[in-house]
Amino acid sequence: MKRYPRDMRGYGADVPAANWPNGAKIAVQIVLNYEEGGENNILHGDAASEAFLSEITGAAAWPGQRHWNMETIYEYGSRAGFWRVHRLLKDLPITVYGVATALARAPEQVKAMQAAGWEIASHGLKWIEHKDMDPEEERAQIREAIRLHTEVTGAAPRGWYTGRCSMNTVDLAAEEGDFAYVADSYADDLPYWVKAGGKDQLIVPYTMDCNDMRFAIQAGFTNGDQFESHLRDSFDMLYAEGQAGAPKMLSIGLHCRLVGRPGRAMALKRALEHMASHEGVWFATREQIADHWAMQHPPASRTRPSEMERESFVAAFGGIFEHSPWIAEGAHDLELGPHHDSAVGVHNALARVFRSASEEQRLGVLTAHPDLAGKLAAAGRLTAESTAEQAGAGLDMLTDEERETFQKLNADYVARHGFPFIIAVKDNTKSSILDAFQRRIGNDRATEFAEACRQVERIAELRLIEKLGA
Repeated sequence: MKRYPRDMRGYGADVPAANWPNGAKIAVQIVLNYEEGGENNILHGDAASEAFLSEITGAAAWPGQRHWNMETIYEYGSRAGFWRVHRLLKDLPITVYGVATALARAPEQVKAMQAAGWEIASHGLKWIEHKDMDPEEERAQIREAIRLHTEVTGAAPRGWYTGRCSMNTVDLAAEEGDFAYVADSYADDLPYWVKAGGKDQLIVPYTMDCNDMRFAIQAGFTNGDQFESHLRDSFDMLYAEGQAGAPKMLSIGLHCRLVGRPGRAMALKRALEHMASHEGVWFATREQIADHWAMQHPPASRTRPSEMERESFVAAFGGIFEHSPWIAEGAHDLELGPHHDSAVGVHNALARVFRSASEEQRLGVLTAHPDLAGKLAAAGRLTAESTAEQAGAGLDMLTDEERETFQKLNADYVARHGFPFIIAVKDNTKSSILDAFQRRIGNDRATEFAEACRQVERIAELRLIEKLGA
């Protein structure tokens, strides 16, 4: 099967109700990344110095050498930046992404985190790149990160975020850790479930836009006002959505060595004061959000058409286009993915096959449709779908005169166009069907062929909504 693994649909237009505690209109989640002492350094057994997220423009790794400037920038984060941020945030529930080896080199900071009641999630063993790492090596590092984190903090982490991850990270983290959530995603404003590591794993997505890392990249913030403005605008947009009945989560990402600088810390302070001035704001740890979401929206098994084998797919959808299982067969051969696991998605796949078919093939689909209130209906020989559809419009309860009118129109229409009159009866009443019949019978064949094809697609769409839900 040709299958596309990425989920490009997500919740779509049907965003679930977050039901944040006490009717909150927004959940604000602040992350403090603690990486200082876990970065690339030959002292840590790495091949080169660190080159990521610092004040040094265009920094490059120095193979086999220590980098004094880089080291002291990271040291600022642990020596001064952390404590400034701690004073600012110690009364808020926040989550620390703690690199295990960095936490091991920060006993006083860890004690302060715990005294503040902060959640300490795992940020991996070391703050290094994982994209080219062998899966078994990455697995071993995840295991060691959990072990060392537990040893240093006294408890196993309930959350995981690698950050500089590989394509294997989420699966490996789900396999190796009993995590309430994994945060290696930027795909949504709300938590969501995935199948990873052979189980249902909750993802609580993170952020790179409301993140002080943008002070350390060229296309980023150059002063505190820009950071503050972006945080305020993000909050205001999500707060307004919450007021409209669709509460979301605002993630904010911080780093001790970046936001811990005085000018940036002041901008953060002003942004948080703006948020706190609103009613219905839930400041929460990621652990709290994960536990709330798991209770409100536990993982649910559902039909996933993109994962069906051919036989099951055709059995389920072969009758959506009347007596034309070849359309479902063709749809199954397309590059399906999670974005097809809905009525809209399956309809799009089926309609693509129908639209790409020859005129003769499409004519075959049209002629497979029964006459409205015709002889097949009278004899009880319609498909279950057609029977229900015609009954819904009252075509099973016609007077003798109405039945005679329909049968005459059917005969005249077929004689003129070469296929039955087709209309999505669920969109109509008996009266509007008769009006459309009388209006369309005079169309030229090309116009009516195109209209009949549109109606066939609409009938298929309605059948799929009935089968799979909107």
